[in-house]
Amino acid sequence: MSFESFHVPTKTELESASSQELRTYYAASASVNPNLSTPSIPPTIPKVFEDTIALTNPFVAKMAVSQYQGVIQNFLVGLVNAKRILEIGTFTGSSTIFFASALKRNGIKPTAADRKPVIGLDISEKYANVARSNFADAGVEDYIEVIVGDARENLAKLEGQQFDIVFLDADKLSYRQYYDTVMEKNLLSENGIIIADNTAFDCVTPFINIPAPVADDAKPLD
Repeated sequence: MSFESFHVPTKTELESASSQELRTYYAASASVNPNLSTPSIPPTIPKVFEDTIALTNPFVAKMAVSQYQGVIQNFLVGLVNAKRILEIGTFTGSSTIFFASALKRNGIKPTAADRKPVIGLDISEKYANVARSNFADAGVEDYIEVIVGDARENLAKLEGQQFDIVFLDADKLSYRQYYDTVMEKNLLSENGIIIADNTAFDCVTPFINIPAPVADDAKPLD
């Protein structure tokens, strides 16, 4: 059987469905788009990764989110019925494309210039320009505004706006300040979520006041 037409399956259909059909159904039912099968990788993403490596180097290019992580972010957009997203740390725009593509797929329309569905903050004009070019290639440039400068200052200037997803992926030492500003300025919507990237890194945990996720004496799993 197939859930491609997206109807509410009967108990018998659920019991006889394959694992893939069940994953497809639950992914679709969690999205605001009833025709969604599963979150996908935007077509231009592989080229964005390739160009980022060519522009920087393989080590620096790792600042871009992986395709696997991008698909998870893509799914979360539908899961929380997001309309607006704030990204702190845009780099060359891979995660921004995942976010904007999910909004577009879910039927969200571009809005006024000062209230774009996705706001990205980045310290680098160079990378912001690369990201803007990548957004145009992906067909989501109308969904995204990139604000260049110190995110700690620019966050405060967004007071009066609210976002359903706030993605922290910039200067790790400033994560606590980013979080505090988001909460103090009421930037997170009532049912919104904050996603903080790289929080399991040893270089990050001391600055966000949480214990290291793995004990020093922990042994690897078999």
